[in-house]
Amino acid sequence: MRFHIQQESDIPASTQLYNQICFAIAARHYPPGHRLPSTRQLAMQTGLHRNTISKVYRQLEIDGVVEAIAGSGIYVRDNLNKKNLKKSLYNKEREIKPPDQEAKKAINNFINLGCTLQETKEVLINEIDWRMKCGARIIVSTPREDIGASMLIAEDLFPKVNVPVEVVPMEELEKVLSNSNHGTIVTSRYFLQPLEKVAKQHGVRAIAVDLSDFQKELKILKELSPGSCVGIVSISPGLLRAAEVIIHSMRGSELMLMTAISENQSRLLSLLKASNHIVCDGPSLSVVEDILLKNRSQLMRLPKIICAKNYLSIETINQLKKEIGVTN
Repeated sequence: MRFHIQQESDIPASTQLYNQICFAIAARHYPPGHRLPSTRQLAMQTGLHRNTISKVYRQLEIDGVVEAIAGSGIYVRDNLNKKNLKKSLYNKEREIKPPDQEAKKAINNFINLGCTLQETKEVLINEIDWRMKCGARIIVSTPREDIGASMLIAEDLFPKVNVPVEVVPMEELEKVLSNSNHGTIVTSRYFLQPLEKVAKQHGVRAIAVDLSDFQKELKILKELSPGSCVGIVSISPGLLRAAEVIIHSMRGSELMLMTAISENQSRLLSLLKASNHIVCDGPSLSVVEDILLKNRSQLMRLPKIICAKNYLSIETINQLKKEIGVTN
C-alpha cells in the first residue's frame, strides 16, 4: 500500500495521511494485527517529516484504530481479540464430519489444555449462550451527524443475515440497550472506540466491519483525463469527506471534485450539470437517475454514472455471520 501526499494542497498533509491510513485499515489492506510501516519507512515514501507521521499515528491510537506495542511498532487493533477457545469448532470448508465427532474432538482439545470436564462444559455453554445473545439482532450505530454510514452498512447486511437489523444513532444507543441488551453492535472502525465503552457497560459486543476496497471505482478515477470533473454522491457525509481527501491525495488538482448529499437536490443538480463522471453509493443511485431524467433538457451531456453498490467487503459480512452464529 502506497500513500500519496499532495504537498501543495490546502488539505494538511497529516489529514491526507490520516484518511488514507484509515481507509487502508477499513478496506483491510492492513488487516487486524498487521504491523504498520515505521515512521522512517513512511517518511521515505511520502516525504513527510517523521514527527508528522508520529502525530498521525498518535491520533489513530487515540481514536482506537491502532495500538502501539513498546519496542515492536504500531499495529492495527483487533477488536475481536480472537482466542483459541473462541474459534469456530466446525469449519464447513473442511471435509464434513458428523457433529458428535467434532464435539468429541473439541472436548479432547479442552482436556489437553488442562480443563476439567466441568470447566469444558461451562466454557462451551457460556460461548453458546453468548453467541445466541449476540445473534438475536444487529444494531448498526454511528453518530447522528453521519447516520448515513449506518444506513449503508445496514443496506449491505439486511439481505445477508436472517436476524433483525436496526439503525440506531450513537446518541440513542444507551437508551435502546437499557431496554434490551441482546444483540451485536456493528459500526465502522472510525467509530468503534466510543461504541465499545457503551457496549461494555451493557454486556454486549461491538464489532467493526471492514469496507469494500473500492478498487474498481479508484481504478476508473486514476485513469480519468486531467481536467475531468467528478461528482461524488452519497447518503453519508463522512464518506464524502473521506473520498474527497483520498481522491485529492491520489490526483491532486488534476481532477475537479464536487460532492453532494443525495437529499440535497439543488446541490445535486448543480453537480450533475458540471460532472463528466459521477460516483455514487447504492442508495443514492435511484435519486441520481431520477434527477437526471427530470432535468434532461437542462443538461449539455449525460454524465457517466459509476455506482459503488457494495459498501462492505464480502469477507467482513461472512466473518460477522460466523461470529453471531448465522449460517445462511
